[in-house]
Amino acid sequence: MRILMLDNEFPPLGGGMGTANEALLQRYAHDPDLAIDLVTAALGNRLESVQFSSRIRIFKVPVWNKNIHHSTNRELVLYAAQALPVALRLHRAHPYDLCFAWSAVPAGGVALALRALTGLPYMVWASGPDIPGFEQRYQAIYPVLLPMLRRIWRGATPLVAKCAQEIDMIQAADPRASVTYVPNGVDLGRFQPGSPAPDSGPLRVICVARLIERKGQHHLIEAIKRLADEGVDIVLDLVGTGDAQPANEALARRLGIAERVHFVGYVPREQIAQHFAGAHVFALPSYNEGMAIAALEAMASGLPVVLTRTGGTAELVDEGVNGLTFDWADVGALAAHLRRLATDRALVRRMGVASRERALQFSWDAIAERYRSIFEHHAIQHYNLV
Repeated sequence: MRILMLDNEFPPLGGGMGTANEALLQRYAHDPDLAIDLVTAALGNRLESVQFSSRIRIFKVPVWNKNIHHSTNRELVLYAAQALPVALRLHRAHPYDLCFAWSAVPAGGVALALRALTGLPYMVWASGPDIPGFEQRYQAIYPVLLPMLRRIWRGATPLVAKCAQEIDMIQAADPRASVTYVPNGVDLGRFQPGSPAPDSGPLRVICVARLIERKGQHHLIEAIKRLADEGVDIVLDLVGTGDAQPANEALARRLGIAERVHFVGYVPREQIAQHFAGAHVFALPSYNEGMAIAALEAMASGLPVVLTRTGGTAELVDEGVNGLTFDWADVGALAAHLRRLATDRALVRRMGVASRERALQFSWDAIAERYRSIFEHHAIQHYNLV
């Protein structure tokens, strides 16, 4: 079976979407029955091609990106404008059985155009920012995008979402949309519990996420300040970079806790497990998520998780068993959860064991098999209709 994938983000560009894409490619790399071409965006300013494995090729189109963390509207348009002719040329040379669009915008728009030109069926992985209401910064343009989103969603066979909240948000925007649930996954071999961090000394909190407004690290810094003022010994490692880093650094300095907040910076994926190994607790105070891969990786590493009640949290957290939850911007509740964990290290250990057990349900190997079944089912269904 030949699969075309379209994704404007692929590591080191972007966040969870590219990470999920890369995880699937790693598992399909030696599958003799799958040949995959991915058309993505280049980090540089020229067209590139990479042989990912003997049966997987990656074509990277230049979008002259200014930021590796998220794409501007200009970059999204540039990606679509270049991805379509590349995909069309590849399909005409060696026809595909199915197109997998990672996001409705821009990849789904390209897939929709390909179907109109060639009849190639497509599926769509719902990226959070595609969904009206997900991103605060896109509120003004969601009404403009909605007619196109509905057309892309309805044409997809299937439209995949990663958690119940994403499904609810999609169906609120388009009651006619039919959505298939496939969660994100985690590499259980790479992310494993190590030697427990010592009970003595500060509670070591880690947040692995892009430093952008939506991820809410400023709320985490404010919670650390409250606890420090109470005499709670606590430190925070922020792993990642992004547009909000200067503001977060300034906030930590202004609050007088710069020595407690460590800006670790960008860490290659193969090294992130080492940072989890030195932590007691993972926290992510995000405005919205579609099942955060970093939270899954922290759970697999044996850490309790403290998460906002957002997409994927219900699937990941058994309240009080492997983690604790709170509402966006509720710094008081976040501080209370961290205080509880700082003063009860036995609870931290019990929750960490429960996190690992829960993470076992989400292996990338199992998720890759679910996607493979979707590929086969919908490609066969398409050719039975032709």
